[in-house]
Amino acid sequence: MIATGTSSRQLVSIADELKQAGTRDGNPPWRIAGCDSGEWVVLDFIDVVVHLFSEKLRDYYELEMIWGEASRIGWR
Repeated sequence: MIATGTSSRQLVSIADELKQAGTRDGNPPWRIAGCDSGEWVVLDFIDVVVHLFSEKLRDYYELEMIWGEASRIGWR
């Protein structure tokens, strides 16, 4: 999953909420990286990897292009 946040604080808050939700559901993240910078936060749930980007870094890395042919799911 790839998502964009509007601020470092928002990205870290989303990561914290995902960590809590996963733990609550018996699937805690295996690893978390990037909370210190808040520009690109990665949560590895083994079956699902969540990338939370600042808009600047998401545009720069274009991580979606790795899975260019995969279908996209819009979500708000």
